[in-house]
Amino acid sequence: MPSFAELTTEFLDAEFDESPVRASSLGLTEYDERLDDLSEAAFDRRRLSDSAWLERFRAVPDADLTFDEQIDRDLVISILRGRQIVQDFEVWRRQPDTYLNPGMTGIFVLFLHQLRPTNELVDAAVARMRLIPGNLADGMRNLRPEMVPEIFLDRAANQARAGARYLREILPSQIDDGPLRARLAEAGEAAGSAYDGYVSFLEEMRPTASGAWALGEERYSALLREKELLRFDARGLRERGQAAYDELATELTRCARKLRGTDDWKQVLDELNEDHPRTPEAMRVGYEEWTEKARAYLREHRLVSFPEGEECAVVPSPPFQRPVLAVASYMSPPPFSDKMLGHFFVPFPPDGAPEDEVQKRLASNSYPSIPTTSVHEAYPGHHWHLVMSKSNPSRLRQTFRTPYFSEGWALYAERMMREQGFFTDLRHEMNQYEATIFRAARIVVDTSLHMGEMTWDEAVDFMTTRTGLTEPTARAEVTRYCAWPTQASSYLTGSLEIARIREAFFAKRGASDTDALRAFHDGITSSGGLPIALAERAVMALA
Repeated sequence: MPSFAELTTEFLDAEFDESPVRASSLGLTEYDERLDDLSEAAFDRRRLSDSAWLERFRAVPDADLTFDEQIDRDLVISILRGRQIVQDFEVWRRQPDTYLNPGMTGIFVLFLHQLRPTNELVDAAVARMRLIPGNLADGMRNLRPEMVPEIFLDRAANQARAGARYLREILPSQIDDGPLRARLAEAGEAAGSAYDGYVSFLEEMRPTASGAWALGEERYSALLREKELLRFDARGLRERGQAAYDELATELTRCARKLRGTDDWKQVLDELNEDHPRTPEAMRVGYEEWTEKARAYLREHRLVSFPEGEECAVVPSPPFQRPVLAVASYMSPPPFSDKMLGHFFVPFPPDGAPEDEVQKRLASNSYPSIPTTSVHEAYPGHHWHLVMSKSNPSRLRQTFRTPYFSEGWALYAERMMREQGFFTDLRHEMNQYEATIFRAARIVVDTSLHMGEMTWDEAVDFMTTRTGLTEPTARAEVTRYCAWPTQASSYLTGSLEIARIREAFFAKRGASDTDALRAFHDGITSSGGLPIALAERAVMALA
């Protein structure tokens, strides 16, 4: 029998071999020239491999493991069980963007992180661009019109068009060296033509695309319990989301009364949204300023510790991401590198969007809301968490994390900063509550969609009438929920669980002062991005 360290190494080597784009994102440059195999045979191979690995890890007894290795083993089991639960749903036959993401992300991360000299990055990018037509051909063979939901077609087609422009025009323009730029442009033209062909394929599919996107209550509940290691099922989660919505509506009513003398908090939020940047660059500058203010506040009040050399750049979102993601996002420095620079992506509108849509999207990034989002994405949200987690010695925890912790942490960070007095303007405080009620609404909508109890149109209406979202942002959001079941529920669910663990930590420690708070923050984030039950085990051992 191999040792646990040997078993882990064997497993990760197999994972990286099957997912070279992910390996590159983690900082393993030896995979930079490859793309994921997306053939039908590869999906069958991974299905069998996952089942075999699950059996092997389940067979490892506690007695053979240290405390941290037990957590690592249970982490792997949760990941593999999560894959197993959705295998019969065959996402690879339903979602056209399955065949877009490896090529686009795989090339973008090369130049984002700059882990190799420019000439080597160009070599790797060209190698990956030459493999893109094969990925798209696999998609044309694998996708089944009777399984593809029509709402996924526009999403994928817009992403493919943006990707083609990125490879043809934007990426080559970023290279100063003439011959290298010419190589990228030539390869980009060929890849762009393949994307054009994929768009045509998707348009031809439109009359017959009739698939369902609802994951189903049984699968959704199994993911919550066996992958996320939570104590409740889909219906129980929806009840928690609705109860949280009602509590937060009370807080928003209180804020609305103080600000405008009305109970109509939705109307007040709509008015606050009118105070928004008028250009995407002005929006980016606003986020940059508040990111630095949040960082300085944490230092001044000693709420967290700071890793040496960490830095967060506030930059426009990637062009190929803009058609499918209408909110801010973050990309961490590669875990298997010495880089400490993370990227906070500000949600620029898609290229060519009409001015009316641009202004509506900017209204979803109003000046009163920017402080909360900066906390969520940067300090002490995603960026701070993920640079802290780089110190964990476990290669498994560097490779795998769940949104129920990482997104839960970022929303908890907003709450904690409100509790600690960061939001001194009532408008900012109100928007923090709005950001939270938005996540409560997400729980209600996501569970209802995937249990088959809410239509897409009803979900868009719910998000526009029950939160501060504008209609274009709501449409993009709901389509994302349909394509990524359970993720939208992770934010508030994880936040509430982390707050619960914090109270247990304080009780065991016998203190809740600033030192105890900082110890909790440092300890739970340094454990990685574990399923909630495993994060609790890890941090409570430090109390």
